[in-house]
Amino acid sequence: MSSPGDLFDLTQTEHARLFEGCHYAWEALSRIAGYLEANVKPGLHNRCDGVAFIGEHVYIGEGTVLEDGVMIKGPAIIGRDCQIRHNAYLREHVIVGDHCCVGNACELKNAFLFNNVVVPHFNYVGDSILGFRSHLGAGVKISNVKLTLGNILVELDTGGVVDTGLRKFGALLGDGAEIGCNAVLNPGSIIGRNSVVYPNVNWRGVLAANRIVKNKAEQEVIERRES
Repeated sequence: MSSPGDLFDLTQTEHARLFEGCHYAWEALSRIAGYLEANVKPGLHNRCDGVAFIGEHVYIGEGTVLEDGVMIKGPAIIGRDCQIRHNAYLREHVIVGDHCCVGNACELKNAFLFNNVVVPHFNYVGDSILGFRSHLGAGVKISNVKLTLGNILVELDTGGVVDTGLRKFGALLGDGAEIGCNAVLNPGSIIGRNSVVYPNVNWRGVLAANRIVKNKAEQEVIERRES
């Protein structure tokens, strides 16, 4: 459940080397910066609809469109045929695959997106890896820092707790994972392939593949009376 092969189809990225030798998929997070330093060959093959700020150490593939107000600080590699929408903020150390969407007012930092990932509206993605065809609903936040001191621990589904060695670690989303609107994924969350987290869920821990997390908050419906 926690190895790269458990979560991700490594053929759905041009950057699979990042995972070589990783026992746990989260180990790749600490490699993103070095990988970009070694592999970014700045080049802008995109189109801008409006005015965007693009840093010096950025590569953007053909067919990608940047809308007005986008800021890409870099280092970053953005793939082909992506949509980077109005006011998206891509901070340091970001890799975005082909056919991805980074939407209005979204913020990415030290993040890796496989191909066909959709991060469409008001999302924060920090120190995280999002697998092929994973999707965040509007307002989803991936929290990457504990409120208390210390490294982030992961309680594996096989039992036992692993110290990740990371002070900052958001989430790993397996291929095809769906996260509903306004859900929060707490630090060190791992979501298995094709699993679903319902809107407004506050999730912590490891979710196996092909599972659904439902929000059972009770609702009350009463008659409206005229005053």
